[in-house]
Amino acid sequence: MSKTVFTKVDYDLDSLVNYIRLGEIGLPDIQRPFVWKNSKVRDLFDSMYKGYPVGYLLFWQNTLAEPKRTIGMEQKQKPPRLVIVDGQQRLTSLYAVIKNIPVIRENFESEHIKIAFNPMEERFEVADAAIRRDKAFLPDISILWSDDAKITRIIREYLENLRTSREVSDGEELVIEDRILRLQKLQGFPFTALELSSDVDEEAVSDVFVRINSKGTPLNQADFILTLMSVFWDEGRTALEKFSRDSRKPSKGVASPYNHFIEPYPDQLLRVGVGVAFKRARLKYVYSILRGKDLETEKFSDERREQQFKLLKDAQNRVLDLQYWHDFMNCIRQAGFRSSKMISSQNNLLFSYILYLIGRTEYKVPEFSLRQSIARWFFMASVTGRFTGSPESAMEFDLARLRDVKNADEFISKLNYICDITITGDFWTVTLPNDLATSSPRSPSLFAYQAALVLLEARALFSKIKVSDLLDPSVQANRSAVERHHLFPKGYLSKLGISSIRDTNQIANYALVEWGDNSNIISDQAPADYLPEMKERFSNHELERMYYWHAMPDNWENMEYQEFLLRRRELMACVIRDAYLKLTGESIEESQSHIVPVEQLVNNGEAVTVEFKSTLRINLHTGEKDTRIELSVLKTIAAFLNSNGGTLIIGVTDNGDPLGIEADNFASEDKMYLHLVNLLNSRLGPQHMIYIHPRFDDYQEARVMIVECLRSKSPVFVKDGSIERFYVRTGAATTELFGSQMHNFIKQRFES
Repeated sequence: MSKTVFTKVDYDLDSLVNYIRLGEIGLPDIQRPFVWKNSKVRDLFDSMYKGYPVGYLLFWQNTLAEPKRTIGMEQKQKPPRLVIVDGQQRLTSLYAVIKNIPVIRENFESEHIKIAFNPMEERFEVADAAIRRDKAFLPDISILWSDDAKITRIIREYLENLRTSREVSDGEELVIEDRILRLQKLQGFPFTALELSSDVDEEAVSDVFVRINSKGTPLNQADFILTLMSVFWDEGRTALEKFSRDSRKPSKGVASPYNHFIEPYPDQLLRVGVGVAFKRARLKYVYSILRGKDLETEKFSDERREQQFKLLKDAQNRVLDLQYWHDFMNCIRQAGFRSSKMISSQNNLLFSYILYLIGRTEYKVPEFSLRQSIARWFFMASVTGRFTGSPESAMEFDLARLRDVKNADEFISKLNYICDITITGDFWTVTLPNDLATSSPRSPSLFAYQAALVLLEARALFSKIKVSDLLDPSVQANRSAVERHHLFPKGYLSKLGISSIRDTNQIANYALVEWGDNSNIISDQAPADYLPEMKERFSNHELERMYYWHAMPDNWENMEYQEFLLRRRELMACVIRDAYLKLTGESIEESQSHIVPVEQLVNNGEAVTVEFKSTLRINLHTGEKDTRIELSVLKTIAAFLNSNGGTLIIGVTDNGDPLGIEADNFASEDKMYLHLVNLLNSRLGPQHMIYIHPRFDDYQEARVMIVECLRSKSPVFVKDGSIERFYVRTGAATTELFGSQMHNFIKQRFES
C-alpha cells in the first residue's frame, strides 16, 4: 500500500477563525477574488445552523527552512503553517462574517457581507434595505461574534425592537432567546481538514484538487505563486491588487494604469513579472524556485528564496511602472489597434509587454526602434493567432530564443527574424484568406483587418470619416459611430435561400460603415439597388481608394454571393499585408494591382509560369472521365511548385478560347473544388496544399478555374500508380526529370 500524503485533522469554527487571525492559516485577500454570491454565504450559515455537513477543507503544510524567518510578516503573529488549497471561499465567507471584515470582489472593490437572521422563522437572508427595516430580523449576525459582544444585551435589544412592531409572548421570547444562542454557538461547528504533507510538490497538489473536486474554480500555477507571495511578500501582492483595481477606473488629474486595452488581473501581471525576472513563461517550476527549492538537490533554502524574490521584486517594479505601462500601450496603438474590442488574445498583449520591458530596461533599445518592433510583433502575433493555442509553450519558445541576445541590435534583429520566418509569402495568399473564411466575430484575422484600415488611414465605407476616428474608444454614444454592415444584407440573402448565420455573417460580408447609412439607406436592399445612391457622394478617385481599402472586387454588387466572398477574402488579405508592410517600413503597392486579371493572363498566352487546360477530368474526344486528364493537371501543378510557381487556368483551350468549367460536368463549383483538393491531397500530399490556391473567375462569358501555385519549399512528387514522378517547368512546357538529373535539380533548388 502506498504511503498517504495527507493527514486528517478536526477543527471547530472558532479555532479556524483564530488560526486565520494569527496568520497560522494563510488566507490571502487576493489569492482569488471572492466570487461567491452573498446568497451562497447565506446558504452556508443556514446549512451549519441546521447541522448539515458543509464539506471538508484541504490544506497544504507550508515548507519553511526556518519558520522564524519570513518576509512581509510584520502584521502577523505567526508564520503561516498551512496554505489553503480547497475551501478558500468557504473560509473567506466564515471569516468575513464572523470578524465583520470586507471581502474583495472580482472588480477589486471591497464589500461587507451582511447576513440577517429571523429567529421565529429560523430563516437567513442577505440583508437589504427591506430586511433591515423588518423588526423580525437580526439585521447583521456578525454582532454575535464581535470581541465585545454581550449576548444577553443583543437578545434584549432585538426583543425591544420587535415589540415596537408587534406583541411578543413569553413563549416566543424563550424561543427567540434559544435560537439566537444556538446561532452564536456555531463557533463550535465541526470541520474536517485534510492536510497535505509539505514535501508534496505543487503539481501533485493541483492534481489532488482536480481529482477530488470537480466543481468550483480550478487552481492553477498562478494561484500557488500568489499564495506564496502572501506568505513571503504580502506588499507585492497588495501592489498587484491595487494596480488591477486602478486599471478599471478612469482617473482625473492623477496618473493611473487605466487604459482602453486591458483590465489586468493580478495573476496576469504576475506572469509578466515572472517573464521579465526569470525569462520563463511556464509557471511550472517558478513556484518551486520561489519556495527556495534547489531543483537539483530538492532541498529548500531561505537564502535562495530571498534571492529569487529579490529578482521578482525588481521585475514587478518595472511591470507596475506607469510610464512603462503607458509607453507600451502606444506600441499597441502604433500597430493599428484602438481598444479591447479589437484584442483577440490578452496573452499576446501581456507577452508583448514582457518583450517591451526586456528591450527597454535590459537592452536599452531606443524608444523609437523598440516601439516599431513591438508594434510589428504584436500585429504579427495577432493576425497569426500565435498565442491562442498553447500560449505558455509558444511564449517559452520565444523567450528561449532571446537568452543568447547580448545587446539592443541583437534584440531587435531577433524579434524581426521571428516575424519574418512566421509570416512568409504563402501566408498572405493561402493561409490568411482561409482564416478569413469564418463568421466568428472575434476572429484574429478580422481584428487585423480593422487594424489595417487604421494603419492605412482608411475612411469608413461610403464615408468621409476615418476608421480610426470612428473606432475611438473614448467616444461613447447610444449607438456606436461605426457599425459592421452586411454588404449582402441578410434580408436580401434570405430571398436567395441563404439564411444560415454561418453563411450570412461571413467576415467577408461585413464592412465598416457609419451607423446612419447602415440603418437608413442600406437596410435589406440588394447591393445593386443601394450602391448607386452611395456612389453618387464620391468622385471616381475617391471610390477607387475606397474600393482598395475595403477590398471590394470590381462589379462586386452583381457577383454571385459565394464568388464575392472568395474574391473579397483574397483582397482583404492583401490589405492586411500592405498594412503590415507599412509597420515594417517597406514600400507598399496597392495590392489589387498584384492580381493579374484572367483576360491578361490568357491574352499573354502560355509561358513558363502560365498554362491552359481545357478540363480537369473529362476527355473531350470521348466525353468520359479520364484519369490521364487528371494526371496532366497534376503534372503541371507539381512542375510549377518545383520551379518558380505559376498559374494554371482550367476551362481554356490551348489557343486561349474560353471553354468553361461546364465541360467537366460537376454539380457545382464547390464539387469541382473539392475534387481537385482530393486529387492534390492523395497524389501530391496534403503538406503541399499551403502552396496551392484554387479560385474561380469569369473569362469571356465562361467560368474558369484558376489554380495559383507558389514556389514550394520542398520537392513535390506526383503519385502515378506505384511510381512517384518529378516534374519541372522548362519554358512553356512541363518536363519530367529522372535519375541524376532529378537529384542534381533537387540539390540545387531545395538544398543549396
